[in-house]
This record gives sequence, structure tokens and C-alpha cells, in this order.
Amino acid sequence: MPVDSHQHFWQWSKGWFSRPEPVLSRDYLPTDLDPILKAHAIDKTVVVQTSPVVAETDFLLELSESADFIGGVVGWLDLESSDFPKSLERYCRNPYFVAVRPMLECLPDDGWILRPQVLDSLSLIASWDVAFDFLALTRHLPYVLKALEKIQNLRAVIDHLAKPEIKAGRIHPWQELMQEVALHRNVYCKLSGMVTEADYQNWSLENLRPYADHVMEQFGAERVMFGSDWPVCLLAASYDQVLSTTRTLVTTALGAGAEATVFGGSAARFYRLESKSPSKPTD
Repeated sequence: MPVDSHQHFWQWSKGWFSRPEPVLSRDYLPTDLDPILKAHAIDKTVVVQTSPVVAETDFLLELSESADFIGGVVGWLDLESSDFPKSLERYCRNPYFVAVRPMLECLPDDGWILRPQVLDSLSLIASWDVAFDFLALTRHLPYVLKALEKIQNLRAVIDHLAKPEIKAGRIHPWQELMQEVALHRNVYCKLSGMVTEADYQNWSLENLRPYADHVMEQFGAERVMFGSDWPVCLLAASYDQVLSTTRTLVTTALGAGAEATVFGGSAARFYRLESKSPSKPTD
């Protein structure tokens, strides 16, 4: 089952997603993406939140009821709220709610993930066997590693390779930190968001290769998943370009036999897309 593990929808008038670029300053809805997915025979997507508001998560879950290609929603919940346990339980009753994502890259405290209340919420997420998306930059990875040590049963994925500095051609200390993250066998990584970390106008496959190759070498095909990051990717490339470039990187590094896993199997397994039963806590 081909899967795009990372894409977005928004209604511009709601103000949930705020970027100044003209290409992003409009509504993006399932009717915009559906023909693209059909052209590439992609069966399912995982739609990911863009704003720290529950209303957007509700909006995405509503879209999932009518857009048959949406396999799951990665939503935002307030991990510091005293009501978080009740909120998580309520959202876990919805079979389309597959993961939680705070927006670490937007928070003023780089070590936010290690706050006691947040760690308690992460433990609860792990006990419910809900997935967790890390939207992090390189500077957040030391804190991510500490969180993973404390909550060792957390099923997590690193979005956008933790946004390495591709445009600057800088690979350290990102390279070493991602190698440490990969030692946690319950952590995956998305091959997504690379073109928008490169030079929008002048990126090339070779600019991306060192970063993609490192992730694939450390995590392996079974823990790497393709994500288009559409429509944010449109700042630098079309959906077609992102897909074809990622496919070339994967087949060169892992062989054609890895395509089914990276472009579907890993995401379906990680997000439990083939099971629509609600999550339940584990002892």
C-alpha cells in the first residue's frame, strides 16, 4: 500500500497556518491533492497539523471522514495541560487519530520536551501506544535523546530528518546526533522536507544525498518513510519532483527492493494505518 506519511491541509481564512509566501497563502484541501495521489497511485496519506490549536486537529479529523485517502491524522494536543489525560483518551477513541505532534521548532525553550509535565504526558502517550512526531531542529536533538532515554517505550518518528542545514552544506553535529537517535529501535525517520531545507531555487539531488544516505544507513529501510510535505514543498519543488527525487535517493542507497517499504510499508506499520480500531492503554 503506497503511503505519503507527511502532508498538510489548511483553510487560510482560519489563520491556523501563517506563512507569507504567496504559493502557501490559500486554502489547500483534499480536492487539491486527490488527483496528484491518483496520478502516482498513492493509496493513503497521513495528514499532519500545522498549528498548536485543537480546532485544527478537529478539522483534519473531519476531513478524514470524507476523504478516503486519508489514513490518519497527526494532531496537536496540549501536553502541559492538566486536562491532557482526558483529552488524549477522547481523541484516541477516533480511529483516524494516530499521533501527537507538539511544535518543538517553534517553542522558545529548546529543552521544553524535558519539562516534568511534558514527560508525564509522553509516558501517557506511550502507555496508550499512540505514535509521536518530533518536529525538531538539530539543536533540539540532545533533548530529544534525553526524552527517549526516559520514555523508552515511546513510539516516535523524526520529521524532516530533524531539518539539517542542507542549504549551508553543514552536516555536523546533525550526523552524530541522528546516529544516536537511530540506536533507539522504536524511533523512525521521515524522508521529508529536504527540498525546503536546501536552496529553494538551486537545489539538486546531490545536495540532498549526504543527509538522505546517512538516515537510510542508520535507520534502514524498515524505519524510514517517504513524506512529501505537500503543499509546503511547493516553495521549492512540485509533488512530482519530490517523489521522483526521493525515489532516486532510495533506490540508489537501498535498491529497488526497498521501495515498497520506504514508500508505504514503514508508514503503514508505524501509524497502524491498516487497523482502524481505537487505541487502548497498556499496563
